[in-house]
Amino acid sequence: MDSKNRSYLYPYFLGAYGENDEIFEKTLVEFLRDHIFWRRNFHPEDPPTIPVLANQQAEYIEFAGKMKRELHTLTARLKRSVPFFHPRYMGHMVSELLMPGLIAQIITILYNPNNVAKEAGPVTIDLELEVGNQLARMLGYNTDITHKDKPVAWGHLTSGGTIANFEGLWNARVVKFYPVALQTAFLALKIETGNVGPLDKPLSAYSKWELVNITTDEVLQLRTACLKRLQMDDVSLPFSECAEAIRRERLESMGLIKFFRKHQELGSPVVMVPVTAHYSWVKGMKVLGLGADELIGIPVKNTMRLDPEKLDAMLADALDRKCPVLAVIGILGTTEFGSIDPIDKIVALRNKYRKLGLDFALHIDAAWGGYLASIFRGENGAFLSRHAVSQHFRHFPSEAIYRAFESIPEADSVTIDPHKQGYLPYGNGAFIARNSAVTDLLQQGAAYIHDIADEQQERQAKLRNLGQYILEGSKPGAPAAATWVTHRALPLNHMHFGRLVRESILATEYFYDRIFSVEEKFKGRLHMVIPFRPDSNLICLAFNPAGNTKLAVMNAFSRRVYTRIKVDAENPIQIKAFIGSYTSVFRKNMDSLEAEKLMDALGISRSTFTEAVADATEQADNIFLFRHTLMNPWISAQFDGSNYIDKYCLYLAHIIEQALDEKTGTGW
Repeated sequence: MDSKNRSYLYPYFLGAYGENDEIFEKTLVEFLRDHIFWRRNFHPEDPPTIPVLANQQAEYIEFAGKMKRELHTLTARLKRSVPFFHPRYMGHMVSELLMPGLIAQIITILYNPNNVAKEAGPVTIDLELEVGNQLARMLGYNTDITHKDKPVAWGHLTSGGTIANFEGLWNARVVKFYPVALQTAFLALKIETGNVGPLDKPLSAYSKWELVNITTDEVLQLRTACLKRLQMDDVSLPFSECAEAIRRERLESMGLIKFFRKHQELGSPVVMVPVTAHYSWVKGMKVLGLGADELIGIPVKNTMRLDPEKLDAMLADALDRKCPVLAVIGILGTTEFGSIDPIDKIVALRNKYRKLGLDFALHIDAAWGGYLASIFRGENGAFLSRHAVSQHFRHFPSEAIYRAFESIPEADSVTIDPHKQGYLPYGNGAFIARNSAVTDLLQQGAAYIHDIADEQQERQAKLRNLGQYILEGSKPGAPAAATWVTHRALPLNHMHFGRLVRESILATEYFYDRIFSVEEKFKGRLHMVIPFRPDSNLICLAFNPAGNTKLAVMNAFSRRVYTRIKVDAENPIQIKAFIGSYTSVFRKNMDSLEAEKLMDALGISRSTFTEAVADATEQADNIFLFRHTLMNPWISAQFDGSNYIDKYCLYLAHIIEQALDEKTGTGW
C-alpha cells in the first residue's frame, strides 16, 4: 500500500492540501487570457464598450467593492462545505475532482454554451455526442457507423442519474407502444403492408399483445418497412398525410388515458425493479404518468442483489395474465450498498420469455458502478478476461461480478454518472442507448424515412439538435467539455481511467480485511458485522453492544456513534476527524434467511426485526448501517507507516468506546 505506487496520480488532482495549486492556477490563468484574447479578436475594429477610465468612476468603485464583499461572504459560507476532496471523507458517492475536467469546466463556462441545439452550442454539442460514444464504447456498445449489421449506440449528458433513469423509461415506453399506433393508423388508412415484422405476416394480422412484445430492433425495422410502404406508387395519399395519421395514434399524442381506453385489451404496463433501487424510479413512474403502483419490486438475496428466481416467477405471472412488462431494471452498484445485480441472468430470462412471447426493455442503472467497466476494457476496446482483471486484486471480481459487466452490451440502455466515479463536478449524468435509431421515435417532428445508405450520417447530423431528442431543454455545455477532456486525458480502459478506479477497489479490499481490528479491541463487549460482502467500492458496517438483544436499542446506539462523524453545518468542519454517511436496510427488502443470519451475527433477537413496528422500544423495521464510500485514491496510501483507513479504524474504535461508556442503568 505504498504511496509511491500511486505516483502516476500526482498530476491528476488539485490535492487534499492544494499541492498542485501552481499548475492549476497557471493553467487557469493561461486559458483565461486565451479567452480574453478570443473576445478581443472577434471584431477588433469595434471600440471597447467599457471606457478605459471606467474603473475610476465612483459607481464603478462602489460596485466593485460590493461585489468583492459579497464574494467574501460567499466564500466564508462555503468554508462550511463538505470536504469531499479529502481522504478523511468517506461518506457519499463523491470525491476529489480530476483536474483536467475541473479546469475544462471552469474555462468553458466563460463561453456559456447551451447544448440544446447546434446553433447555441456548436462546439460543445459535438463534444457531448462524442462523450456519449466514449461511454458507449467503454460499456461495450458499437459506435462504428460503418457496421451495417450492428445497431449504432448513442448517448448524451444529463443533469444527473435521475433524469437519465427517466429517459430509460421514456425510451422504453415510446418503443413499446409504437407498433400499436402503426397498426391502428394503417387500418384507418386502409393500407395493407404485406408480410412485415418478426412474425413475417401483414401488420393487420398481428394481435395487440404480439405488437407490444416485439424487441426494440424489431420495432425499428418494422417502422422502416411500414414507412417505405407508404412511399410506394400504389399509395394514393401523400406521405405527410399518412405520417400525420400515425402521429395521431401514438400514445405520446393521445395521452395515457385516451390511448389505453382505446386499446383496453392491453392493460396497464408494469416496470420491474429491484427493491434496492434508487427512489428516482418511483419518481419516474409518477412523472411519466405510469403510476408508482405499477413499479413492481423484485426481491433480493445474498449481497442485496436481484433474485433471478423471483424475477422468473414474476415474469411468468405477467405472461399468464397478459400484463405488458415495459422494462426490467438491473442495478450496477446500488446507491445504498454498492451491490451489482446479475445482469447476465436478467438477459437469460429476457431471452427465455422472448421465446414465450413476452418481451421487455432492459435498462441498467449504472449511475454508481458504470465507470468500473473501464477496469474490464482493454486499450483495443476488447473485454478483458477475468484472469487479466483479477491479477490486480485479491478478491475482485467474483465470477458473478465479471459476468454482470460482460453482459452490459445486451441492455437496451444504461444510466451512468460522470459526477460519481468519473470524478467530475456536479451535475453530470449520462444516458446511453444501444440503438440510436430509437431517436427517430423521439424527435419532436413528423415521421421521415431515411435513405438507407446515409441513414446513420443523417441521424448523427440531426442529433446535433439535441433538445428534440431528450427530456431536458437548455443545458450547459461546460460539463460536456469537462467530461470530454477528462476522457481524452484518461481514456476509458484498464491502463488509464481503469487504473484510477482500481485504487478504490483495492482500498475496499484493504478496508474489508482491516476493519475487524476494531472488533478485536472490544471482545466480549461488541458485535461487529459487514452485513453484505462488497461488490464494488462501497462497504457497510453494523455493530451492537454485547448483551443487547433489541434492534431498536442497537440502532439508537449506532446513531449516537454516528453523530461523531456526520456533517454538522452548525460547527466548523475542521473539528471532524472523519466524515461518513449512513444508510438503512429494511426488513421488507431482505430475504428471511439472510435477515435471520444477520440478526444472529449481531446478537439481536430475530423477533425484534419486523416489517410492522408497533413498539419502537421492542421492534425495528430497519437496520442502521454505517456506509463507507471508498473513492478517494489516497485513502489507503501509506504515509509514515500508516494510512487513512488505519487511522479511521482507530478513530472508530475511539468513538465506539465513548458510546459504550455512556451506558446507563436503562441501556445505551
